Amino acid sequence: MNEQQSPSAESPPRLALHWQILIGMIAGAAVGLLLNLSLSTTDVARSEDIPTHLSKVELRDSTNTITITTLTHDNVETVYEIGGKLDAKYADLKSFKIDQPSLHAVFESHGQSWARQIGNLCKRLGGLFLRMLQMVAVPLIVTSLTVGVMGLGKAERLGRMFRRTMLYYICTSFLAIVTGLIMVNVIQPGAGTDLTTQSPTTYEAASSSLPQVLLGQLETLIPTNPIRSLAEGDFLSIISFTIAFAIFALILGGKTAETILNLAQAGFDVMMKMTMAVIALAPLGVMLLMLYVTATHGSAVFSSLAWYMLAVFLALVVHACVTLPLILKFVAGRNPWEFAKAMSPALLTAFSSASSNGTLPLTMASIEQRAGVRNQTSSFVLPLGATINMDGTALYEVVAVLFIAQLVGIDLTLGDQVVVALTALLASIGAAGIPHAGLVMMVIVLQAVDLPVEKQGLIIAVDRILDMCRTSVNVWSDSCGCAVIDALDDE
Repeated sequence: MNEQQSPSAESPPRLALHWQILIGMIAGAAVGLLLNLSLSTTDVARSEDIPTHLSKVELRDSTNTITITTLTHDNVETVYEIGGKLDAKYADLKSFKIDQPSLHAVFESHGQSWARQIGNLCKRLGGLFLRMLQMVAVPLIVTSLTVGVMGLGKAERLGRMFRRTMLYYICTSFLAIVTGLIMVNVIQPGAGTDLTTQSPTTYEAASSSLPQVLLGQLETLIPTNPIRSLAEGDFLSIISFTIAFAIFALILGGKTAETILNLAQAGFDVMMKMTMAVIALAPLGVMLLMLYVTATHGSAVFSSLAWYMLAVFLALVVHACVTLPLILKFVAGRNPWEFAKAMSPALLTAFSSASSNGTLPLTMASIEQRAGVRNQTSSFVLPLGATINMDGTALYEVVAVLFIAQLVGIDLTLGDQVVVALTALLASIGAAGIPHAGLVMMVIVLQAVDLPVEKQGLIIAVDRILDMCRTSVNVWSDSCGCAVIDALDDE
């Protein structure tokens, strides 16, 4: 006869995952700030292991600003400044590396502060966590979407879910854009700012015009090689092919459909088990990523762009904490606070990683196991949302474009702002769920109202912080949409 385990022998309750992630985020931010304050400055003078046409290179890495001074054999001095100011020649190290690869190599080898070195190491270690999330993302989407579509049973139900999902995405993105327009017109973050030089750093658009971008998205829906799409992680192609495959399996019916469904269900169970194992590492991964951000990004640049950052942040807060909760409450009938608690692991990971695609496995696990949304809904809505529903990105683009217009002294009319709003809405659909995707698509919005594209380089220095915020809003909107569609599907 087996003896019952006494209450005293039971293992102590574990801290909830969202609290673990939050503690990891705070700890990473605190350590990173400490490193930034104490170990972020270094001065190095080099006369060896430098380009042959130079006699000396002076390297200074301080809080958010890198200064490299070169001296030729003829005593000609050149100063390169990276980051730190609106009028800095180079917004970040990436742009400096493209223009001056040899000097960048010298800085990488000899000029980095301890804060930057430790931060970069943490970025690589935290990147391992993101790689594991990306590892499970594609098979999880394929198996989950197959099970979800085949579980719907009828094409009519799938069509109804698709229409409702797209309507939700368009409406919430439009509301986000309107919120951004109101906030940037009220705060006027770029008014009265004087810029003496132009930053040459820009991101090139994926296509030369908005119609070409949208046409490219439509072309992506029909992959020429589904296997290659799976290998490259092309989400839109994967989603469209998987849906088509599941629909035709349903049409075929019989034993074939049953076999495919059983295989997909078994694969989904395995992938969810693997995903939960990866999620257990989320507190450590988030801590490392936050440490990198806070250790390598100082406060100098934030003061010069404080009003711009405030406008973006307040607009995102209004959309995330007012608009979406109201929709969640009155359309889905869900308690916004309880739903946010359930989704907090995904939201915190999205904030630290700045990648909605990378966070997708965690989002799917949280909404099914913590928020109680059915797999038939989540498997369809979330992968599609991570690809085309970018509320935060659309909002950010309109604020950034109007900020740039204010900087250069161009007064955009109401008609111009309508063009910005519509272009941002459509461009956000084409934005990839990866870090800094909004910057790439912003070129299209700037071109739509004839604003100087090169001015985009002015905001790159603070884009990482804002990218983290808008990615969280993107994931939060996808999650709310999933709950809304699930509730409507019950009616």
